[in-house]
Amino acid sequence: MSVIKVHELSKNFGSLHAVNALSFEVQAGEVFGFLGQNGSGKSTTIRMLLSLIYPSSGSIELFDLPLQANRNQIAERVGAIIERPDLYPYLTAKEHLQLFAKLSKQKISKEQIARTLEQVGLSLRSADKVNTFSLGMKQRLGIAIALVHNPDLIILDEPTNGLDPQGIADIRHLIQDLAKQDGKTVLVSSHLLSEIEQVASQILIIHQGKKVAMGPTQTLLDPNKAIIHIVTQHDEQALSILGISKYAQNIMQRKDGIYLSIATNEIPALHQFIVAANIPLMSFELKRSLEDYFLQITSMQ
Repeated sequence: MSVIKVHELSKNFGSLHAVNALSFEVQAGEVFGFLGQNGSGKSTTIRMLLSLIYPSSGSIELFDLPLQANRNQIAERVGAIIERPDLYPYLTAKEHLQLFAKLSKQKISKEQIARTLEQVGLSLRSADKVNTFSLGMKQRLGIAIALVHNPDLIILDEPTNGLDPQGIADIRHLIQDLAKQDGKTVLVSSHLLSEIEQVASQILIIHQGKKVAMGPTQTLLDPNKAIIHIVTQHDEQALSILGISKYAQNIMQRKDGIYLSIATNEIPALHQFIVAANIPLMSFELKRSLEDYFLQITSMQ
């Protein structure tokens, strides 16, 4: 079952095409990674999914219902956090959930509030005021607010912003538990590609408002394909030699050296070619991660 269906979605701000004919689907129970550089259109898309802004064109369906015509009904089944949550410093964690439970106009029991606090690891601090919380605890409380009404779809925009490694790991485990243990559908946007790689079963990459890649994480990170990072003493000389070779179409030049996208079984031949061409090689490194794939796919646009 598709929880999110986006078709030919566009958003223009004057002459700026923030989102351009974007289409994708998110299936029930999966963690869907939404990736893009700053200014790529991720946050604009999320705001359209939450009816905070309206599309210039295209359509959005959530739970097989057109969003604009069923906004209130759909909102009851969606929880969201956009970057850092706005919290009240002198309210406790429990009081925050009680407040937002009332605002949701749903019947939310004391037991549900307690369970939500436990779910995000704040049970022992439920009676403490937020002004005593660390940034990571505030982030977890923001997620608790998004979860208190037990939504089916959870949308998290940069949920690990500003967190230390332990805080990032805590949020990662929470996202995994929401999908695996609670059966929630989670759409998560993040610039921490290594984190998305660990939690997402599906990934969408957008660049300048357009979809450039989408698919299962393991399919995108094809073991038969590789990225080779080459650092030489004279990159211009190396590029001139590679540029008239059969590897010319594989070149991706970046500030920190030269990258080549190549089939894994061609790596030995590439290395032999570089040595035979007397290119002053300083390092020759195999890359195969979501971050490497992301750099590859966006550099081609």
